Amino acid sequence: MGNDRRGRPADPWKNAEAVFTPAASKPATAAGKRPLIPGVKETVSLRIDQDVLEHYRCEGPGWQDRINAVLREASSIGKDQCQRPDEPNAENSG
Repeated sequence: MGNDRRGRPADPWKNAEAVFTPAASKPATAAGKRPLIPGVKETVSLRIDQDVLEHYRCEGPGWQDRINAVLREASSIGKDQCQRPDEPNAENSG
């Protein structure tokens, strides 16, 4: 009965590998663009001159929405997407 190993795994190292390998080999999720959800705002870090920031903050709550509205209007979102202001277009070609 001295060499009876029926209750023990043949190779403890391989048994441990078999237990932990499936958890370590989970397929990674594809890191791509997140799905667009209408109306969802994204948190960003933006450097704005202090006087500009004070101008919008002094008008009270909603200053971030007001800055967003001004940026939206200035960028002409919905018209020609991704057109830089220095590129010629119908408004500035002369």
